[in-house]
Amino acid sequence: MEFIADILRYSYLSNALIAAILCGILCGIVGTYIVSRRMVFLCGGITHSSFGGLGVAFYLGINPIAGALLFAILSAIGIEWASDKGKIREDSAIGIIWSVGMATGALFMSLTPGYMSGDLASYMFGSIISVSATDVMMLCITTALCVTGAIIWWRPIMYMAFDRNFAASQGINTRIASYIISIVVAITIVMAIRIMGIVLLLSLFTIPAVTANSFTKSYAKITLWAVVIAVTGAVTGLIVSYYWEIPSGASIIFTLVLMLIAVKILSLRSKK
Repeated sequence: MEFIADILRYSYLSNALIAAILCGILCGIVGTYIVSRRMVFLCGGITHSSFGGLGVAFYLGINPIAGALLFAILSAIGIEWASDKGKIREDSAIGIIWSVGMATGALFMSLTPGYMSGDLASYMFGSIISVSATDVMMLCITTALCVTGAIIWWRPIMYMAFDRNFAASQGINTRIASYIISIVVAITIVMAIRIMGIVLLLSLFTIPAVTANSFTKSYAKITLWAVVIAVTGAVTGLIVSYYWEIPSGASIIFTLVLMLIAVKILSLRSKK
């Protein structure tokens, strides 16, 4: 009851709760595609390359999220272009962009006058209680667009997730679709950085979808259950972090891991 009372009393806590719900919906939908398409490594490359954008933004004194968004989108396009043209293998391109992004961020952070390591902590490990009303509004718009797009283009997305050749046979321009989806993934990653941080974010994309896939093989059901699991884990983790006074990102991850373990144990018992 104390948590509910404080939500009504403090705006930062209500912003954190709304952000946790929206982030869970967003990561549940996008995470299902990432896991089904086996793009987890790509997601990690885009996530860590955005660190370069954060470093440049801090150095220039502009909004760090804007810098991270620009770097993430350019990284997603660069990886798709390199792998599509056959210039560089996809895993090699991801590794290069991953390391260059991190190096760029570290360089510009060191050049920033008066830089303190605490300035970056919320972006590296997440700080959901620092989410502002503007961040919530951006998350809301991104989530609404993502849900709308997923509903309208459900079948093309599903075809792309499992078999690009089959998607092409259905008249889908797989090259353009890959670029668009990669950009959507990049935007989703940046929108969720403030909640989970660069280091922990990948888990919020993968664990809910993997958990849902433990008891259903339908893409539609996996997506719906991934959203439910992600939202439940994010909200529960936020409540636990509030009462135990621990970092919210770590609390959310441990909550999701416990849910995954519980589902795996129950599935094993049902098989027996």
